Amino acid sequence: MLSTPVNAQVLVADDEEDVVELVADYFTKVGWGVLRAADGEQALQIARTQLPSLVVLDLMMPKISGMDVLRALKGDPRTAHVGVIVLSARADEVDRLLAFELGTDDYLAKPFSPRELALRAKGILSHRARPQQAGRIRAGTITIDRDQHEVRVNGRLVAVTAVEFRLLFLLMQKSGRVLSRPQVIAAVWGDEGQVDPRTVDTHLRRLREKLGGAASHIETIRRVGYRFRE
Repeated sequence: MLSTPVNAQVLVADDEEDVVELVADYFTKVGWGVLRAADGEQALQIARTQLPSLVVLDLMMPKISGMDVLRALKGDPRTAHVGVIVLSARADEVDRLLAFELGTDDYLAKPFSPRELALRAKGILSHRARPQQAGRIRAGTITIDRDQHEVRVNGRLVAVTAVEFRLLFLLMQKSGRVLSRPQVIAAVWGDEGQVDPRTVDTHLRRLREKLGGAASHIETIRRVGYRFRE
């Protein structure tokens, strides 16, 4: 049985009734409250009024597409904080890239395992519910302190550059969420000019070398970007 965040409520938005019931039954057994939506319009209405902890979102829905629902959720300050997992039969790279660009936390293709979906949901919910000290994030064996500008692995101080520090802080802050290379470049380098994606890869490679065994927390998602996994 999964250890569940307290009072988690998940909106399952899909026009396939059997998929909704499969996911809803599994999540209910896990201990989460479940809301249901059969089209994009209903999904947006419920998300805006109920503010669920997480939305499991199909892309091919009537009235409003799942991609437009995602765009609306992440573009609205009232719902931007709500976690989203896209669950879709559309597994093309272009769909995955666009979904991550729009802010989805994860993307799972159909057919799928309800347990895998629940594990991914738990990771997103646990991170969002976890209290952090101001400027300090702890995940797995890594602790990063923005105020002290320190990175520690199992308590051992690791010397990192300013760019490596910003990279790691960003990934840990968004733990469980895939960040595209453009998102990483914008957050870490800002307006410092054009940054080649290969530059990001180089800095991450050096950061991984310094983190040693803890480097396994940082995943490279092929052709998409990066994710920190606890």
